[in-house]
Amino acid sequence: MPQRKNLNCMLGIAALAMLFGATSVSAQSIGATGQQHAADSAASAGKSTLSKSDQKIMHDIAQANLAEIETGKIALSQSKNDQVRSFAQKMIDDHTQAQKELEQLAQSKNVTLPTEPDSKHQAEAKKLSALEGDKFDKQYISQGGLSDHRSTHRVLEHAQTQATDPDLKALVAKMTPIVGQHLTMAQDMQSKKSSTSGASMGPAGTSSSGDSSGGAANTGVSGTSGSSNSTVPGK
Repeated sequence: MPQRKNLNCMLGIAALAMLFGATSVSAQSIGATGQQHAADSAASAGKSTLSKSDQKIMHDIAQANLAEIETGKIALSQSKNDQVRSFAQKMIDDHTQAQKELEQLAQSKNVTLPTEPDSKHQAEAKKLSALEGDKFDKQYISQGGLSDHRSTHRVLEHAQTQATDPDLKALVAKMTPIVGQHLTMAQDMQSKKSSTSGASMGPAGTSSSGDSSGGAANTGVSGTSGSSNSTVPGK
């Protein structure tokens, strides 16, 4: 009898252990399922799972791409300078591809991106369109080449430390050195403009009129690696 009681007691303990173990596993499963269900519900409702900060970063990058594409098209229409036109075409190509990659990421994260430049960039583009010849080339290099790319580089530097989504961080890491490369190209054109003050550089160069503000002195860029075939998701 004592042995039977001990056996019954052991069996009871084992049954309780199995019951609690099963309950724990079930709770974990329910928790994981609940989290996935919440994410699926957010997706089906058209809500983004990204933080407001990450969404703003994507919005700012999109604006940079759209503005660079727009001013590049204006440059192809207005400029007669081969070097300026070549730079403008590269901006169009790189930023168009960059925008496609950004849009793909945005779609996967349920983020709505702008489809045209904001009012500030539209006003700048309108002023740019009114210029001709050397004045146009100077302003395009200063605005689309230097000023806008510096702004974008600051956005990317901020994103490197503040973005939380891993896919967004990877995209930022991909674009940063290419934005630096674009900025260096603009600096080189501006430098050549300054070094030939009072004279034209010919078909492959730019006019020397105006000052050399916006040159290489205060770029804020720590590196400019990257090939010309790389995607550029910013200005």
